[in-house]
Amino acid sequence: MPTYTAPTKDLQFVLHDVLNVSQSGVPGFDELEADFTGAVLDEAGKLAADVLAPLNATGDQEGCRFENGVVYTPKGFKEAFEQVKEGGWNGLDIPEEFGGQNLPYTLATAVGEIMVSANMAFNMYQGLTHGAISAILAHGSDDQKATYLPKMVSLDWTGTMNLTEPHCGTDLGLMRTKAEPQDDGSYKVTGQKIFISAGDHDMSDNVIHLVLAKIPGGPEGIKGISLFIVPKFLVNDDGSLGERNGVSVGKIEEKMGIHGNSTCVMNYDGATGYMIGDMHKGMRAMFTMMNEARLGVGLQGYAQAEAAYQNALAYALDRLQGRDVTGVKNPDGPADPLIVHPDIRRNLMDQKSFVEGARAFTIWGASLIDKAHREGDKDAEGLISLMTPVIKGFQTDKGFEMCVAAQQVYGGHGYIEEWGMSQFARDARITQIYEGANGVQALDLVGRKLAADGGKHVMAFFEMVKTFCKENGDVDGMAEFVEPLKKASKDLQAAGMFFMQNGMKNPNAALAGSYDFMHLFGHTCLGLMWARMAKASLAALAGGASDAAFYETKLTTARYYMARQLPATAMHLARIESGADPVMTLEAANF
Repeated sequence: MPTYTAPTKDLQFVLHDVLNVSQSGVPGFDELEADFTGAVLDEAGKLAADVLAPLNATGDQEGCRFENGVVYTPKGFKEAFEQVKEGGWNGLDIPEEFGGQNLPYTLATAVGEIMVSANMAFNMYQGLTHGAISAILAHGSDDQKATYLPKMVSLDWTGTMNLTEPHCGTDLGLMRTKAEPQDDGSYKVTGQKIFISAGDHDMSDNVIHLVLAKIPGGPEGIKGISLFIVPKFLVNDDGSLGERNGVSVGKIEEKMGIHGNSTCVMNYDGATGYMIGDMHKGMRAMFTMMNEARLGVGLQGYAQAEAAYQNALAYALDRLQGRDVTGVKNPDGPADPLIVHPDIRRNLMDQKSFVEGARAFTIWGASLIDKAHREGDKDAEGLISLMTPVIKGFQTDKGFEMCVAAQQVYGGHGYIEEWGMSQFARDARITQIYEGANGVQALDLVGRKLAADGGKHVMAFFEMVKTFCKENGDVDGMAEFVEPLKKASKDLQAAGMFFMQNGMKNPNAALAGSYDFMHLFGHTCLGLMWARMAKASLAALAGGASDAAFYETKLTTARYYMARQLPATAMHLARIESGADPVMTLEAANF
């Protein structure tokens, strides 16, 4: 069975050596001293290693059951959920007035990585709840906040998001679920939603569904969508639970992975709902939840890769296969360990360099969210809006790829269920699909985010990279990191220029290159992160760091990314500049 150890030292490195969070000046960040964050991460690591990770295989093998209208989670999940509740983990970054601890989202993101790596399917129950909390915080009335948030923060009640219907996924304008107004100000919600993660289960007393629906007579398409709170059990005026609402589970989906999470078909039969936010502005309210969820899914991509990498590394160090071509390394054994072989090293370095770069990218993104929320920083808000499809799309594509790479280290044993490696690949696979399939993320990036605010935010990113390179190009030891980053940034700018020159007269020229652009952007962002990590490592070594090997390892890994991964930007640029013809010329009938 796979094991997991929280990478607390790496997380601390990003928080303090790279981002220097406690000195950043963002309100509340002064609390994030290294001793404090270390204590929080250590406690999360213990819970993850001792409680959650051992249940990962259990959840995969047992799955959820739907019997007589009740959804049952796998053995051990309820007890683990109680421990998460007791620790207050769901409320780390929620305001104190609702039972949270009001710590920065940045720290909650670091903790989230640990929980996801240990047991992704389990973590989704509180993860979806956290997203629903954020939507109610941002758009709910005072009464709605007082009614629902304390119980959701404590995880006595959990939450969901309900968008997809059998006939429409991304194209929400085709939605049929309707909400009919009632004399008391409530609505009767009728329709069916599918693919609802954590849609129902036996771990909480109530489930608070956030449901998109159309009010009859409203505008056509997406402009007529409103958002509603539809609780599983109605809530009495005194906060106690009332009668069962008209919402039920049709079935649990049989899935490729995340078996421990109950993905439900939800039927709404005149269920009582309460509008959240403004009429016909449901997408604005739901996107509060979706943007957080998308960063969380990008985190899932690399967090699964981290867990897979840890086990692949252990196997490569232990498994004896063949001899090192440069000379025997294990003379007392019948063969050398796998890790002596260059292709195994390549495989592991691909994984290591991606995971550590993605970790820095994601936590930096979380810090931008904190700047936007805690300082009202519109530039930070615009920048993270630009980065969200990159974090989600690029990191989940690469995260799945790295889970498969980790499986490959095991050879045939990686394909055998008892070793547990296939679960990481199967669980990671959904991250490329839900919360907006990655092709849609690429279209969002190129079609909407690049031009947002007149292109202000992408230009700010280019300026950020340019400034970093200018300030560090002549710093001793930094040239080998700065020069590849410059080249990647130029490739990214060239791709953007191609879209500007060709996209207006032929939109397909831009859209056909959107997926490559998302990956080109992702590699450039990880290149920037690795350059920053290299700078921090050189500074630590110059300052006489006690753990020199840790920082030397960072530098070696940074060199690997710059030499073996970042050059992919040139390939993606070449594909983009080939235009739409290679993609669009073949007639549909000839495929």
